[in-house]
Amino acid sequence: MLECPFTGTGVTEVSRFHVSVTWPWTEPDPRAGNIGWNGQRALPLPEADEWDAFRTEPDTTTLKPGDTCQVGIPATVVHVLAVHDFDPPLVTGMLPRPASYLEVLPQGETHDPELEDQGYAFDPDGGEPIRVELLFRPYAFLEPGDEVVDQDGRVWRFDAAWDWHPVDGERPGSPAWPLALLSRRDDPAPDGTTTVALATETGSHAEELARWSGLTLARPTTRQQ
Repeated sequence: MLECPFTGTGVTEVSRFHVSVTWPWTEPDPRAGNIGWNGQRALPLPEADEWDAFRTEPDTTTLKPGDTCQVGIPATVVHVLAVHDFDPPLVTGMLPRPASYLEVLPQGETHDPELEDQGYAFDPDGGEPIRVELLFRPYAFLEPGDEVVDQDGRVWRFDAAWDWHPVDGERPGSPAWPLALLSRRDDPAPDGTTTVALATETGSHAEELARWSGLTLARPTTRQQ
C-alpha cells in the first residue's frame, strides 16, 4: 500500500499528454553536472496511456496553467515488480540522490515481459513522504537461493515466489507442501528450518498464489507459475 499526503502546489504547464506542476518536496541537485532539473514534475493525462501513482485534486483533466491544486497519492495497492539498487546513489538532478528504486504495478495490471517501462519506479527514501505498508509477501519464510524438499521428496531451489527450479532438472512446476528447508546460504543446518516446517504444515503453493492474486488482481507471468 502506497500513500502520500496531498500537498498544495501550482500548475505550470498543460500539454496534450501531461500536466506539469511545481514539485513541492524535492530540490535541485547543485552538483549534478549537466543534469538540470527545473523543479517541475509532469503528471500524465488519460491520453498519455501512462500510470503514475501521484494524483492531483482536482483531477488533472480539469487543470489549466496558473491553477492551484494539491498533489499526493491516495491509498493505492500495488505489487512490486523489481527492486533496483544504486551504489553510488543515482544522479538524477534532484535531491536526495536515490540509493534504490521500487518498481511497482497497480492493482489489476499483470506484468508483460514484452513491454518496456511498464512499471512505476520511485525512491522509497526520497523527498516525497511516501508511506509504504507491506500487505503480503508470498513465501515470506524463505530467502532467495533456499533449497527445500517437498512432500513428494523432490528438491527445489527457491529464487522468488513464482520462480521455482527442480534440482532434478525434470518436470518444472511448484513444490507440494509441506516443505522442509535443506540449506540456506550453503548452510546444511540453517536457521529457519522450524519456521518453514510450521509455515507449510497447512496450505499449498496454489493458496499462496490465490492470496497474492486476490490482492493484486493480477497474475504472475506464465513462465513464473
